Parts: sequence; C-alpha cells; structure tokens
Amino acid sequence: MDPVTSSPTAPAESTSLTYGEPRARWVLAATVLGSGMAFVDGTVVNVALPRIGKDLGAGISGLQWTVNAYTLTLASLILLGGSLGDRFGRRRVFLIGVVWFALASLLCGVAPNITMLVLARALQGIGGALLTPGSLAILQSSFRPEDRARAIGAWSGLGGIAGAAGPFLGGWLVQAATWRLVFLINLPFAAAVVFIAQRHVPESKDPSASRRLDLPGAALGAVGLGALTYWLIAWQDRGAGDARVLGSLALAVVSLGGFLARERWAREPMLPLEIFSSRVFSATNAVTFAVYGALGGVFFLLVIQLQVVSGYSPLAAGVALLPVTIVMLLLSARGGALGQRIGPRWPMTFGPLMCAGAVLLLLRVGPHASYLVDVLPAVTVFGLGLSLTVAPLTATVLAAAPDRHAGLASGVNNAVARVAGMLAVAALPLVAGLSGEAYAKASMLDPAFRTAMLVCAGLLAGGGILAAITVRTPDRAGPPGAAQEARHHCAVDGPPLDGCPHHGPVGLTDVAVSSPPR
Repeated sequence: MDPVTSSPTAPAESTSLTYGEPRARWVLAATVLGSGMAFVDGTVVNVALPRIGKDLGAGISGLQWTVNAYTLTLASLILLGGSLGDRFGRRRVFLIGVVWFALASLLCGVAPNITMLVLARALQGIGGALLTPGSLAILQSSFRPEDRARAIGAWSGLGGIAGAAGPFLGGWLVQAATWRLVFLINLPFAAAVVFIAQRHVPESKDPSASRRLDLPGAALGAVGLGALTYWLIAWQDRGAGDARVLGSLALAVVSLGGFLARERWAREPMLPLEIFSSRVFSATNAVTFAVYGALGGVFFLLVIQLQVVSGYSPLAAGVALLPVTIVMLLLSARGGALGQRIGPRWPMTFGPLMCAGAVLLLLRVGPHASYLVDVLPAVTVFGLGLSLTVAPLTATVLAAAPDRHAGLASGVNNAVARVAGMLAVAALPLVAGLSGEAYAKASMLDPAFRTAMLVCAGLLAGGGILAAITVRTPDRAGPPGAAQEARHHCAVDGPPLDGCPHHGPVGLTDVAVSSPPR
C-alpha cells in the first residue's frame, strides 16, 4: 500500500457516494475546509512576517524559522501521515490532524515570543501532515470511481479560491487588528470541520495496508532536514566555524545518510528508493526542486520587500500577488492539456524560463514601486510561467511511476517541493548577506532582495534547461483517470497529493499563491 493516500489501483473500502447528492456535498465541504485551513494559513503567514518580527523583536532568522518550522515537520511526516490514515482510518486521522492543527494555531496566536511561535508552528506542521493527505484520501475512497475526478476537481477549484482569498484576508487581519488573528481564525473553521465530519464523512481504511510504520525512517529524515536547516540559518548569525554550526552540519550528514541507508534496507520503507530508478521521475523531481526552491525564496522575500522598502501596507502587499493565483486558476487546465498534447518537455522548459524572466522584472520593485508598472507585469508573467509548468510537471511525475506507486509518487513530489522551498528560505538570506534585524531596514533589505532575486532567476532558468535536457514523455500511460484528473489543479504551494495534479496554495507557501510553500 502506498504511504500517502490510497493508490487508484489499491483495494480500499468505499461508500461509493454519487457526486451532487447531499451527503457527498458534506464530505466535499469537510475536506475543502480542512485542507483550506492549511492552504490559507500558508498564504497569510508570509504577509504577517514584518509585523511578527516587529512585535516579537525577531531577526531574519526568527522569520525564517516561522516559515520553516512548519514546512520541516510537514515535509518530513506527510508520507507517514498518509500511511496512518490507510491503517487506522482516514477520517479518524484527518480529524486528529484538524484538531491538532487548531490547537497548534491557538498556541501560535498567543505565543509571547518568537521561540514559542516557532515551536507552535512546528506543531502545526504535524497537524498539516495528518490532515493534508487525509483530505484527498477521503475523496478517493468515498466517491464512486466515475465521480472521483469531479470531486477532486471541485476540491482543487474551491481550494484555489481559498488560496486566492488568503492574501486579502491575511492582509486585512494584520492591518485592521493583529497578526495573531491570522492563526486564531483557524479555530472556528476547525470546529466546523469536526462537526461536519463526525456526522457525514464515512470512515474508510485500506485492508491491505502495511501493519508496519517506518518510524525510524521518518525520525531520521526529520532530524536530518532540521539539522540542515539549522546549519544554513545559524551560519548567518554565528559564522561557518562556530561549533554549533559545524555540529548541525555533521548531524545533518549522519542523519540523512542514515535515512538513505534505512530506506535502502528496510523491509517496508516509507520511501522505497526503487521509485527513483525511473530517469524521468528523478529528472522531474530535480526540476521540481529548482522551481519550487525559487518559488519559496521569491514569495518569502517579496512580501517583506513590498512592505519594508516599497511602503505597501500588509493588505496591499498580500493583494499584490493575487494575479498569480488568478492566472493559474484560469490557465492551469490549458497548460495541462498542452502538456498532454505535445508532451511535457517544452512546457516544462519554457514555463520556468518565463518565470525566470518575471523574477528579473521584480528587480524593479524598490522604493515607492508602482504596482501597475513595477509589480503587476512581473506577477502576471510569473503566473503564466507557472501555468505552463505545474500541470505537466505533476502529470509527468505520476505517469513516470508504476501504478502501484501512484500515491507515493505524488507524495514524494509534494515533499520535494516543500523541502526545496524550506531550504531556499533558509539559504537565500545567507547568500544575500541579510542577517539580524537588517530586514527591517530598507537600505539593507533592498540590495539583499536584488541579490536573492538573481539567485531565484538562476534556479528557475536552471530548472528549465534541466527539463529541456532530461525530461521526456514517460513510456507508459499514467494511472487510471490521470488524463482526466490532470485538468484539475490545486493551489500552488506544493504539487498534489494522490489524484490531484497539483496540490498546494500556491499557497505561497504550505503557499494559494502568495506565500512560500510551507
């Protein structure tokens, strides 16, 4: 059984709901609201970062950890979260994730200092790892096979609307009240999800799910990624020769090496390394890493740049990125159809190159930047490039893996995207020379932002060139229904979990599009 969600070909209990019937609407509402909390939260947190830093006296490293603590636990545990749902019940694990996420949001909302906020964000990521794969797994197991594509399409479309509303909602809450409401607003939504799910969402498990959980693999992966992230962030403040910096690097190398060894030799690994034997699968994930790494960096720094250097309010900074989401909602399906018609190679080449050009246009965003002249053209072109890239990329990942690994393939791609964004958020301030509280000073942030955008443009161009060299149409057809489902897309903060060709706000974060993937 694949670890993320039920594979389309795997046997699973199903209540065979018909799309459009009352109970089916309630199931869809519960999954949209549940996953929408994570989507919107990823979007709005980035908008709130300058205010968080000011109120809690945090430096750039504190803001990096505010984003990355969530991404770290989410990316490390998302495969395990899917396995838990298959084994113990998808509704049960989904609801545990929703309640966990809500309680962690409460802790975020009352955090008295940046340390407590970061710890609470890490707890939020654990909740996200439980509820995110569960939402799609519930749809996959609850609806009739012929209705699943419609249900997933509705889920992704409504999720995109939630992601689009996120920047506006977050900016308004931060500007009109306090950044703490960005987290506290999750509580009523979580209560609604629990109420609906308890009454209307059927329970399902996979009878063939493995009885073994790869807890050592999950722990080694989380420790390794955490140590690597700490190394990059601490390097800025302590210097490369500091004992703690060197120790974290050593721990990262040992833990990630142990993770690979564990996955290579374990009887039932969380991440079977054989999946990377497909050249197309490995190449597409390499392109994912480059593209989503750049996405994470752009959306982390751009919202701060707009507020600190250009003088935008939190609301204006959040809404400034709305065209990315709108363009993707309108054109992603056409991008998927184009990739299906001519193959993924050229859309995955020209899409990232177009995004690289858009990031170079963002170099115009400086003091007193005009939205119509300096921001809107760049974010519009960026949305066009992502529309070309995301659907073919995700469809190629799914088609390159064997049917039995369809859920695993999309889960791996999702994790790769999130890890890339996390490492970019950790590394870019170091590369750009941004440390301490320099982000709050326009004269210091502006040149660092320009350096970081040049790096992000290079990553995107590199991803496009890599796609041109390595990506080919997979030799076999994708999983059943892939062609139909590839026309539905989720937000932009990470590729899709099982069945959805593109998960994620772009949430610019855990990104709908206006914050980095979380």
